[in-house]
Amino acid sequence: MPNPYGALFRVPGAVAFSAAGFIGRMPISMTGIGIITMLSQMRGEYGLAGAVSATFTLATAFFGPQVSRIVDRRGQSRVLLPATGISVASMGALLLCARYGAPVWTLFVFAALAGTLPNMAAMVRARWTHVYRDSPKLHTAFSLESVVDELTFVVGPALSVALSTALFPELGPLVAAVFLAVGVLLFVPQKKTEPPVHAADAAAGSGGSAIRIGSVRLLALVLVAGGTIVGTVDVVSVAFAEEQGSPAGAGIVLSVYAVGSALAGLVFGALKLSVPMPRLLLLGAAGTALTTLPLLLVGSVATLSVSVFVSGIFFAPTMIVVMGLVERTVPAAKLTEGMTWAITGLSMGVALGAAVSGSMVDRYGPGGGFAVAIVAGAAALLLALVAQRPLARRLAGQEDPAEADGSGAPAGGGALADTADTRR
Repeated sequence: MPNPYGALFRVPGAVAFSAAGFIGRMPISMTGIGIITMLSQMRGEYGLAGAVSATFTLATAFFGPQVSRIVDRRGQSRVLLPATGISVASMGALLLCARYGAPVWTLFVFAALAGTLPNMAAMVRARWTHVYRDSPKLHTAFSLESVVDELTFVVGPALSVALSTALFPELGPLVAAVFLAVGVLLFVPQKKTEPPVHAADAAAGSGGSAIRIGSVRLLALVLVAGGTIVGTVDVVSVAFAEEQGSPAGAGIVLSVYAVGSALAGLVFGALKLSVPMPRLLLLGAAGTALTTLPLLLVGSVATLSVSVFVSGIFFAPTMIVVMGLVERTVPAAKLTEGMTWAITGLSMGVALGAAVSGSMVDRYGPGGGFAVAIVAGAAALLLALVAQRPLARRLAGQEDPAEADGSGAPAGGGALADTADTRR
């Protein structure tokens, strides 16, 4: 049986842009925890460390879609370098301020400016869409990207903490900034796979932000709910493992959760499904909601590991379906921004889940934290139900590719894939 993932990379340039994108997206998982580790060591204030890290996270949520919107209008090669330059320079200034005891307000200012880093996960997905638009391989490509996301969030935080604690406090955020600079410098020169700018839509202002599209708002909210579950599992697993007298068990639980999600994503990406995508979203949300219920019954690290493994099985497929729906319901001239809003929803959900579940654990113990995951699962299911008709209507209106970009020609860049197919 042919390997569907290996077939993705037969298109010229696919290996190069995906590898560069992997390097460039590492900072999003490394920087927040790196700031916390750095400042908690250097200033001994966890409250300050958390607040500065939260400022960075909120800034990425604000600036990320704005940078992606400009990318849709101007092109990746014209926007990524300036945005990256501002982010890297600001991170360097933040590290210097931390090192030399600058006033506290400077930490917040430079943390906010460092949040201008481009969302490289969205940039890579936009390139896959350009290469494989209207091809079944796009589903496989999005599945691969969900697994890569899982990998970065497993490796990134651990690497950042290890660097900052083993050598010197600033090293975690510093390496993250280096990864961003190197990844973008390798990514930008690859012109053959860069999505084209839709000049007519750009000149008309593209009709406003992608977040004004109802389907984008609903899909982003679904990922906020899903991210809340992820953030809750991260925090409550640590508290539960400590309560059980096995703090190291938290790492096992989190690894099992990531493995379950990654394996499910790989399997899901290899399937050829005929089920309508809105219904797939509903099924994924239902599975996500139902698999949070056993969390209230766990009594050991082993049973918690089994429970989160099952829960993780539904996470990556749901994420894949959401990104597929964004690709099908957002005009080509707003695609990168639309994907960025979805990924931003996930990131904000993770932050929300960590904050709320942490407070619940303080008051009610791990059981209170797991209740947050159950509520988030129910919210994801409700949102998926509400989204059924709007998504169906939106998909019906986007069936003709020429209508998606308003150009009278097929939207996207399937020519690269077609060229590769003719060579086989």
